[in-house]
Amino acid sequence: MIVLDAYALIAFLGAEAAAAEVEALLRRGDCAVSAVNLAEAIDVSCRVHALELDEVRNVVQTLTLGGQLRVLVTDEGSAWRAAAIRQSYYARKTCELSLADCFLVAAATTGDEVATSDPPVAATARAERLQVIALPDSAGRRP
Repeated sequence: MIVLDAYALIAFLGAEAAAAEVEALLRRGDCAVSAVNLAEAIDVSCRVHALELDEVRNVVQTLTLGGQLRVLVTDEGSAWRAAAIRQSYYARKTCELSLADCFLVAAATTGDEVATSDPPVAATARAERLQVIALPDSAGRRP
């Protein structure tokens, strides 16, 4: 399974640098996003990129109904795992991980890949023995 971070969906929805790569991942199938990261992607797409909520909803529903994207439910177990990840890796100046980032890593299991452009997320995923698909950020840099 490929677990997408919020930026991956934001890039896809907002036609950012990583959009084509994210689209290719979605076409491959077996992509997922945690419900927490989905909420972040919806928020940023609408609030920062000025996309309409209904437009974002239509694209996301097309992906989920078409089987290209699964939304992973956040439960008590994933909350404990996300909190443990943040306690283990968060460092204010060197590894700023949001709780959403921690839910992303918590959603992945051994053998899964994490698609991200965020260096702290990539480093944390690698430390957790997950494979990383390094996406370009808005400046074209990859983690």
